[in-house]
Amino acid sequence: MKPEALFDAPWGWSLKLMTLFSAGILIGVPVFGLLNRPDNALVWLVMMVILPLAILISAAFFTVRGYAITNNTLFVQRLVWKTEFNLNDLQTVEIDPNAMKRSIRTLGNGGLFCFAGHFRNKRLGVYRALATDPKLAVILRFRDKVVVVTPDHPTKFATQIKDRLARPSIQG
Repeated sequence: MKPEALFDAPWGWSLKLMTLFSAGILIGVPVFGLLNRPDNALVWLVMMVILPLAILISAAFFTVRGYAITNNTLFVQRLVWKTEFNLNDLQTVEIDPNAMKRSIRTLGNGGLFCFAGHFRNKRLGVYRALATDPKLAVILRFRDKVVVVTPDHPTKFATQIKDRLARPSIQG
């Protein structure tokens, strides 16, 4: 189904800084590992070269590239796949640039190409983030979960989503 609305996922300064810092370490360690490799040290090669590069490459696949809205589905566009949320289960939409403040990451990625995974804070409780710039946060409250996304135009995004809440869904 062709998306009715598309939104980019711009990187905020915190994501740029965290990605630069993390990528620097994940590239620096293999350089150090190759330059200081002991003879016949397979474990050294795996731990100092292969593992950091594998972490860097695999994290890149989880990058949040954008958001697409169809009649009753929100697609979070990743590098090579999409994560889907059924909008029929959505109850409320709220823009809040402070939604992710003071959050604790319980499982996920805290800043290497995106902020994605499970988090919690006092305001939202347990929630799932698929974000790139926390200052653009839109909170989606579903019947059984809370999701935070960060589209480039939060107001327009929230309006598009709210329009779907107001009209009956098309089943079929």
